Amino acid sequence: MPAPRSAESGRTGEKIRGDAHFSWKSGKSGLALSFASKVEGFYGESTVVWLRQICLDHGLTSGTLTVEDTGAYPWVLRARLESLLRRALATPALMVEAAPPIAADGLVPITAQRERPRRSRLYLPGNEPKYMLHAAVHGPDAVILDLEDSVAPGAKEDARTLVRHALCTLDFGHCERMVRINPGEQGLEDLAALGDAPFDLVLIPKAETAAQVQVVADAAPGRLLMPILETSQGILEARAIAAAAKPVVALTLGLEDLTADLGVPKTREGDETLFARSFVVLAAKERGLQAIDSVYGDVADEEGLRASVHAAKAIGFEGKGVVHPRQIPIVHEAFAPSEQELEEARRIVAAFEEAEAKGLGVVSLGSKMIDPPVVERARRIVSMQEFARD
Repeated sequence: MPAPRSAESGRTGEKIRGDAHFSWKSGKSGLALSFASKVEGFYGESTVVWLRQICLDHGLTSGTLTVEDTGAYPWVLRARLESLLRRALATPALMVEAAPPIAADGLVPITAQRERPRRSRLYLPGNEPKYMLHAAVHGPDAVILDLEDSVAPGAKEDARTLVRHALCTLDFGHCERMVRINPGEQGLEDLAALGDAPFDLVLIPKAETAAQVQVVADAAPGRLLMPILETSQGILEARAIAAAAKPVVALTLGLEDLTADLGVPKTREGDETLFARSFVVLAAKERGLQAIDSVYGDVADEEGLRASVHAAKAIGFEGKGVVHPRQIPIVHEAFAPSEQELEEARRIVAAFEEAEAKGLGVVSLGSKMIDPPVVERARRIVSMQEFARD
């Protein structure tokens, strides 16, 4: 592939903050670097030095490189430069070493866990660094760095690079790190571009067959999987998808695409998707998986969100996607067991453990006999609540 005469990466515009735009034009007399930044007086000289060194280290030795910086962190600059180098040098596999973590001492090790609360999953657009920086402060159970719907088709490569550097650099605290890839072959390209970046779980959009899920499982060893069912075929194949691969830990669904596929409007009450949501719950529970509800898109409608979570919980869902941090506390509160439910669960667990210690085959609490499924549900309530508080 011949090297292009020009290339660019990143984002520019009056409303862009905390990002950068790189452009390069070929030339024959060494590498000229023009750097304009809102923080140039503080970091401009040192930034130019290491940007130039990265270019030279990777073989970009001539031409003119122009950088417009709107206050980007070093990891963002590295990511944008990496995307540009791939294009300028026609080297798709090129990777720039990620910057050291911003809070190295505070980084929480990646520990992919099947059983953990997934009450809230905060979607973060994969090509907008400003939303990633402080996502963990809001306390979601998981963050989703999105490479699919929130990223324009022409920005997919930039987003992959940015997400990789974010995962390698940022401290997401106790949040489970998720990445939503694109469907089909493009999703496999996403995974290849992410390399060994530290994240826990892959969200598989528009999953319709068990074979599709298995392909992703093979391409993402060591990662947990959460298929998203967004079409009528996907819903009807939910049982097979749930059983497709061992790394599958949960099923979720996308109601915007599903209602479009059904040819019906999406309503606040959700009656049009009640069967689909109930079927997904049954398919998940059959395999011992979590069932996670779709997002509630109206950020301003807090009462509607609260009602939506209560309805989801009533049919067996254990979590919900969120599109704004203000939705997180509402979702957590609505999914949490009441104090009465939690106390009852603790009493059941204590009664079972006491009977087990005495070698009794029958467990009772007061005048009520306690069946094993009741004990298991009680244990789950207690363990999940304790996990969420840690």
